[in-house]
Amino acid sequence: MSQKTENETENKAKAGAVIVPVTPFEQNCTILWCEATKKAVVIDPGGDAPVIRDAIAKAGVTVEKIWLTHGHIDHVGGAAELREALNVPIEGPHIADKFLLDNVVSSGARFGITGVRDFTPDRWLDEGERVELGELTFDILHCPGHSPGSVVFFNKEMHFALVGDVLFNGSVGRTDLPGGSHATLIRSIKEKLLPLGDEVGFICGHGAGSSFGQERMTNPFLTGEF
Repeated sequence: MSQKTENETENKAKAGAVIVPVTPFEQNCTILWCEATKKAVVIDPGGDAPVIRDAIAKAGVTVEKIWLTHGHIDHVGGAAELREALNVPIEGPHIADKFLLDNVVSSGARFGITGVRDFTPDRWLDEGERVELGELTFDILHCPGHSPGSVVFFNKEMHFALVGDVLFNGSVGRTDLPGGSHATLIRSIKEKLLPLGDEVGFICGHGAGSSFGQERMTNPFLTGEF
């Protein structure tokens, strides 16, 4: 299953993406690649690793990294397995989510998800750092609230972001899980994401993507209706 935002279409020569819904939570695992080099990254492989590997093969790209936006089970459940299968490093999330990655197995058990592993990423990410994918560079923004260690990947040139569960089309991430804070989440969105520009399109962790401008104008959590 693929999903293209307007920004992805405009930048077709620079990047491509395929979204693979995984786990019973229908989490958007994203395979993103640099068109110039066909080098790719898998973002938030929450589970169903064989399905993700099939999608990689169909895309005809070479995965070099796994990126994690945060540590919740539906985003990281397949990360350790995929790292081993593809022999690539895991980058992210912020170290504040270490307690979640240390408890992937127990978290999975609560939701009836088996075959997962606790793990440590090869690189924790922090505010102001950058990650690279072929000829593309993404800035890291630490956006706590949904989880303490949530990060957003932002490419300025393409006006494009991968936001995990920080922001959704018409909603925001839940904040009733350990380490969550609604006030902190709204502050992260308003102070770090919206200033990047209304034209920035994003892929989120569940459901259809949107743009920061659309959400600024219509998202009830940002307009004050909720």
